[in-house]
Amino acid sequence: MYLHDALLRRADAGDPVRVCLIGAGKFGSMFLSQVPTTPGLEVEVIADLRPDAARGACRSVGWHEDQVAATGFTDDAAEALARDDVDVVIEATGHPAAGLAHARAAIAAGKHVVMVNVEADALAGALLAREAEAAGVVYSLAYGDQPALIAEMVDWARATGFAVTAAGKGTRYLPAYHASTPETVWGHYGLTAEEAAAAGMNPKMFNSFLDGTKSALEMAAVANACDLAVPCEGLAFPPCGMDDLAHILRPRGEGGVLDGAGMVEVVSSLERDGRPVARDLRWGVYVVIEAPNDYAAACFRQYGMNTDASGRYSAMYKPFHLIGLELNISVLSAALLGQPTGATKAFRGDVVATAKRDLKAGECLDGEGGTTVWGKLMPAKDSLRGDALPMGLADAPLIRDVAEGSVIRWADVEIDETTGAAATRREMERVTISA
Repeated sequence: MYLHDALLRRADAGDPVRVCLIGAGKFGSMFLSQVPTTPGLEVEVIADLRPDAARGACRSVGWHEDQVAATGFTDDAAEALARDDVDVVIEATGHPAAGLAHARAAIAAGKHVVMVNVEADALAGALLAREAEAAGVVYSLAYGDQPALIAEMVDWARATGFAVTAAGKGTRYLPAYHASTPETVWGHYGLTAEEAAAAGMNPKMFNSFLDGTKSALEMAAVANACDLAVPCEGLAFPPCGMDDLAHILRPRGEGGVLDGAGMVEVVSSLERDGRPVARDLRWGVYVVIEAPNDYAAACFRQYGMNTDASGRYSAMYKPFHLIGLELNISVLSAALLGQPTGATKAFRGDVVATAKRDLKAGECLDGEGGTTVWGKLMPAKDSLRGDALPMGLADAPLIRDVAEGSVIRWADVEIDETTGAAATRREMERVTISA
């Protein structure tokens, strides 16, 4: 891509890539830590509900005081988005409604958007990508987060002539985790609540990693960016290590676990009895490819690729990802190349709110990582047909009882579909259906 060469030319010309960061949490802080060592990249403004905490984040990751003083800090995202000295907006709040509003405002202002907020992308990314294209700007997934890394691997596979059999990531998973709550989450991580609090760990955030919601959101982003299929019954989380990817992640008719070829799936780093999987991919990403002919299959063998027994399927993988430390790739790709590092192409996967326990009318859903619901991945056509409530809107009061394990419907909650994120989602559905 030669991004660094292009960036140095911008630096030499005194024309840096200028960034607005919205949300200076963990992901944002990781990005900020790389800015001082990236000539030609400047953060003009940081919008955060706690500007003083954002300043503290900059200092904690190594910014000098003169750099902090030269940066704008505000608790008003609209003010930051209205600035003329911004090329790229990074949306890193993690709040779906806020993310949609910020992205749409940035696109309307002619700014590129890097969407760290996978919750917002899963909710209405198809609409954001459509609006960005019409405005002549880039809407992009965030490199360093697993969806963009997976999209890169899928693009590599297809560009080299391979069919993609499966693509996804690894995580720590057991079926019981779907019922996990912020009150029980730390036991699954081997921590006490006191240890987690001392480390500044957010229980709802870490619970969303554990209960399957974050995996579902990320795989929806991958399915929609790469036009891949989604398992009919949701993610299966099969236990699988690096050496077995090609064996397990192939269609059932070939001896694997997939509904068919060309699907997203997440592999577990734990066997179902809790034992660790050998050479697990907990922190990594993968793509399983199929040789298009006997000659290519023979090359798999000759060059030491891991294959299934037939020799036709093989896998490429990255065992780690660096999250916000790698975000520059998306920012610079948008600003210098006019290209996203993954962006929604089709509405293939949706993440729907699913009851963690028997819920009663009058209870208020508490969203991602909470006590009431977890996010289940399902084919978008099925979620639309069943009028399933998207996970990104699961913060509304119930108006009827919902049994444990049931998908919550729009009709089960009291929600205004004419304003805010709900209206944006409904608009996205109309655009998708008419496309």
